[in-house]
Amino acid sequence: MSTAPKAGGPRTGYAVVVPTLVRDTLADCLAALVAAHGPDPDEIVLVDDRPGPDADPGALEHALTVLGDLRERTVVLRSGGRGPAAARNTGCRAVTSPWTAFLDDDVQVGPHWCDQLIQDLAEAAPDTGAVQGVIAVPLPGERRPTDWERGTAGLAQARWITADMAYRTDVLKQVGGFDERFTRAFREDADLALRVLDAGWRIRRGRRTTRHPVRPAGRWVSLKQQRGNADDALMRRLHGPDWWAKAVAPRGRIRRHAAITAAGVAALALAAAGRPRAAAVAGAGWAAGTAEFAWARIAPGPRTRYEVTTMLVTSALIPPAATWHRLSGLWRHRAAPAWREVAA
Repeated sequence: MSTAPKAGGPRTGYAVVVPTLVRDTLADCLAALVAAHGPDPDEIVLVDDRPGPDADPGALEHALTVLGDLRERTVVLRSGGRGPAAARNTGCRAVTSPWTAFLDDDVQVGPHWCDQLIQDLAEAAPDTGAVQGVIAVPLPGERRPTDWERGTAGLAQARWITADMAYRTDVLKQVGGFDERFTRAFREDADLALRVLDAGWRIRRGRRTTRHPVRPAGRWVSLKQQRGNADDALMRRLHGPDWWAKAVAPRGRIRRHAAITAAGVAALALAAAGRPRAAAVAGAGWAAGTAEFAWARIAPGPRTRYEVTTMLVTSALIPPAATWHRLSGLWRHRAAPAWREVAA
């Protein structure tokens, strides 16, 4: 473990880096930043991460119109669709300010965010490498939240998420920025934070507040999220089998998913082999595990027909999907060295 260098006196100049796929939320994100009271950022770096050279510039130009006078301080870069980690690294390389504040393009900073950010940074001790914002996720008050809404609400308690996170720019350079093998908006923030902590810096929670609305999502969003199990495999290689405890992250259901999947595969194999009794036992294990998983997702939700149907179908599909992505991640990252080995 290296010793964190002393940062000297308070230096609170900051840049804002926003990786974006130029969704409809970007204009609201920028408008909230412009409206926030307090010292303006020294620079705003928007990183367009849409793949391909033919991305429509019209949507981005529309979002830029809300910046007003801050347009002169704004630079737009392209990162080629390589994911948010690579996009943030692209933005960081353009930053000259002492602090780099990351915002996601679907958040809205609070009305006094700029003032509160400056206060957070001014109060940072010399060995503080980063200051996290407070995330608020508005949920519907007239009904129970859906599975997707509850998952988004979990961001309010998550550690080190880059929806609103300010790092010393020199610290980002010291640890090599984000690991671009994390190609989704998942675990790349925890990985960076663990490396910063391992380098001897501290990370504290500030007072500034940012609103993170729940984005609309399709019926299959929970199934698509299972790709993150491959990123968990990379986290295990980089930070050890107890990485989830270090990152204060939920361990998840991957062991249960693997057991349910094994029971389902065994039931099919035994039935094909002409062993109906053994197949029935394995099938009952699969059904019991799937039912428990489905009910755990249905019970706290609104229990509408659409939600219940979605939970039943995806609860049957998620265990094999999660298991597949975990195994593929273990294989893909089998030779990845631990972070400490790389740092040494």
